[in-house]
Amino acid sequence: MTALFGIKNCDTVRKARHWLEEHDIDFNFHDVRDDGLTQEQVATWIDALGWEVVLNKRSTSWKKIDPARRENLDADSVNALLLELPTLIKRPVLEIDGAVYVGFKADAYDNIFATGK
Repeated sequence: MTALFGIKNCDTVRKARHWLEEHDIDFNFHDVRDDGLTQEQVATWIDALGWEVVLNKRSTSWKKIDPARRENLDADSVNALLLELPTLIKRPVLEIDGAVYVGFKADAYDNIFATGK
């Protein structure tokens, strides 16, 4: 099963959801803010992609974090931070067949799903 994680009002997440619907791909949408996350989910993403990829340092939430906390991050502390502030997760996160992808670009989704379009 394909799962898409994000925030429902995020433009990039909306584009990804629209792309999946347009290509008749069955998926579950999980709003990370409303539905929450588990430490294991976040750890899976960090293990697959690296915490530097999963953490969105361009978000407004990032700029509000104490600089001392931002400077002393590692995989474990990022996991806790993302659970505390899920808006710091780069969006969307796509899980399919055990693989994890972050972000949305139509051509990348074409390759992931091999639609040939």
